[in-house]
Amino acid sequence: MIMDLGYNSFGVSCALVLILWGCRVLNWVWFRPKKIEKCLRKQGLKGKSYRVLYGDSKESAIMVKEANSKPINIFDDIVPRVMPFLRKTINVYGKASFIWFGWTPRVLIMDTDLIKEVFTKIHSFQKQKTSPLVKLFINGLAIYEGEVWEKHRKIINPAFHQEKLKHMLPAFYLSCSEMVNKWEKLVSTKGSCEFDVWPYIETFTSDVISRTSFGSSYEEGKMIFEHQKELAELVGQASQSVVHSRMEVFTN
Repeated sequence: MIMDLGYNSFGVSCALVLILWGCRVLNWVWFRPKKIEKCLRKQGLKGKSYRVLYGDSKESAIMVKEANSKPINIFDDIVPRVMPFLRKTINVYGKASFIWFGWTPRVLIMDTDLIKEVFTKIHSFQKQKTSPLVKLFINGLAIYEGEVWEKHRKIINPAFHQEKLKHMLPAFYLSCSEMVNKWEKLVSTKGSCEFDVWPYIETFTSDVISRTSFGSSYEEGKMIFEHQKELAELVGQASQSVVHSRMEVFTN
């Protein structure tokens, strides 16, 4: 009899735990997003209705893949290629609209006064919560808030004073000259040449950072930059996955 009562109590406890978790999951994937959507629409924002788990992520990914599969001319509008889904949303729903990144809404605003208000009222409009995985890779001003942000901002401010930047000009010039020399070598063989400038711009940026911060060139620390780039891509892929997003919700 005592054993039966023990088993019954255990079964009831398990059932209660499952019910509580079920309610939490339902709130996470449905009730909370729909409540936020209702609130956004009351404020005059427009957008697609929330779709469970994925939101607009799937449609956005398909549009980006389709846009990148087609060639683009140098004088074509770049926006449809870089941000096809955002462009479509703004065209359909206006300059005050929202999209769904999974179960999280993202508000799109193009009113300069509203944008200024968002950037100036830092305590009212805070950065989005960073996932535990991203925090392993990114730290500092990009994710800090409040007093911690103000403290670190004061620390780095002197590095961007005009006199400090003047001393960096030789490093900027050297990195820029090396990049232009590489381009001239490509052109000199045939008299004209078509090539992708983006990899050179990436190298130039890394080279400037290396010279001004560490006193060495990009080539000397090339492997470190490549590993950082690879790690950033992996973190980006993981942060967009539904499995990781589920983990993020239950760890916050």
